[in-house]
Amino acid sequence: MTLTKKIIIFMLAGAALGLALNFTGLNNNEFMNTYVVGGFLHVIGKLFILSLKMMVVPLVFVSLFCGTTALREPSMLGSIGGRTLMFYLMTTAIALVIALSFATLIGVGQGSEIAPVAYVAKEGKAFVDVILSIIDNPFKAMAEGNMLAIIVFAIILGLSATMAGKAGEDVIDFFKAFNEVIMKMVMLIMHFAPYAVFAILAKVCAELGIGAIQDLAGYFFTVLGLLFFHALVIYPLLLKLLSGLNPVTFLKKMEGAVTFAFGTSSSNATIPVTLRTVTERLGVNRSVASFTIPFGATINMDGTAIMQGVACVFIANLYGVDLTTTQLLTVVLMATMASIGSAGVPSAGLVMLQGVLLQVGLPIEGIGIILGIDRLLDMTRTAVNITGDAAVTCIVAKSQGQFNQAVYDDPEAGVIRE
Repeated sequence: MTLTKKIIIFMLAGAALGLALNFTGLNNNEFMNTYVVGGFLHVIGKLFILSLKMMVVPLVFVSLFCGTTALREPSMLGSIGGRTLMFYLMTTAIALVIALSFATLIGVGQGSEIAPVAYVAKEGKAFVDVILSIIDNPFKAMAEGNMLAIIVFAIILGLSATMAGKAGEDVIDFFKAFNEVIMKMVMLIMHFAPYAVFAILAKVCAELGIGAIQDLAGYFFTVLGLLFFHALVIYPLLLKLLSGLNPVTFLKKMEGAVTFAFGTSSSNATIPVTLRTVTERLGVNRSVASFTIPFGATINMDGTAIMQGVACVFIANLYGVDLTTTQLLTVVLMATMASIGSAGVPSAGLVMLQGVLLQVGLPIEGIGIILGIDRLLDMTRTAVNITGDAAVTCIVAKSQGQFNQAVYDDPEAGVIRE
C-alpha cells in the first residue's frame, strides 16, 4: 500500500471515530475528554506537527541555498522570483474576485438571525513592518520562524558562495551533503503521518461534530464549495493554459501533500512534504522548487483569500451593511497585500481578516461568529494553499526549462510504499 492511501484510510477512520464520540456524547465524559481526546489524541497529533515544524527552518534554508547555487546564471533568480511573485499575486486576486462575486450574488448571511459573539482582536503586522522584517539577524529569524528573512539570507549566502571560488565550493559541497541528510529525516517523519492524521481528525471531529456547522451552514458550504472550485477548476485551468501540463496527473500526484496540509492546517509545516512532492513526484528541478515552495508558503494564501472574501460579505449582510464597489475593491487589494505578511500557521487568516474588516468599516466582532467552525475550513484552505504553491511551481519551472516531463508522466515516480 502506498503511504498516501494509508494516510487517507487513517484520516477517514479518525473522522469516523471523532464523530462517533461527539454523537454519543462520550467526548463530554471527563475521562474521555481529559485523557483520550484532550490527552492521547492531542499529544499524538501535536507531536507530529511539531516534528514537521522542527524540519521547516533547516530544510528551507539548506534547500534554498543549494537551489541558488545550482542556478546556471544568477540572473535566473530574478526571472524565477519575478514570475513566481506575479503568479502568486494573480491567483490570490482571482480567488478574492470569485469569492466576493459569488458571495454577493447569493447573498450569503442575508436574513440570518445569529447573535453577535464577542471577539478579542489580536494585533496583526503592519505592511511596513513586514517589509522591514525581510532583513534580520539570520539566527533570530530562524529562532522566530521569520520565513521571508530566512529566504533572503539563504539566497544572498548562496550567491556569495558561487562567487567565492574554492572556499565557496567547499561550503556548497557541505550543504549538498547536509541537504541529503535533511531529506532523509523528512522521509523518516513521513512514515508516522497516518497515525498522526488519525489522531488530529479524531480530536477535531470529536470537539466540533456536525452541530457546529448547522447554524452557519450557508457560510460554511459557500467557503467550502469555492475552495473546491478553486483547487479543482482554477488551478488545473491555469496549469493547462500556462504550461500545457496534464491537470489530472497533477491532482493525482498532489494527493499526499494535500492530505498532509489538511491534517496539519499549516502551510509551513507542510513545506517538507510539498517540496518533496514537486521535486520527486512532479519533476520540478530543486533549484526552482527550493525557492518557490517556501516563498509560496509565506505569501500565497488563495484559500485564506477565499475565506476572507466570503467572510466580509457574510459579516456585512449579518450586520445590515451594504458594501460599495469601492469597499469590495478595497477588500481585494487589502487581502492580497495582507497575504504577503500572513504566517503559514493554523488560523493565521483570522488575524489577517480583522485588518481587512477594519479597513472597510465592518465590525471585527463578526469574526467571533465564524470562529467556531473555522478549524474545519482552515484545514481545507491550507490544502488549497499548498496546491496553489505546487501549481505555480510547475508553471514557473516549465517556463524556465527546469522541469522533467518524464518524471511528471511517470505515475510511480517518488511513490512511498509502506
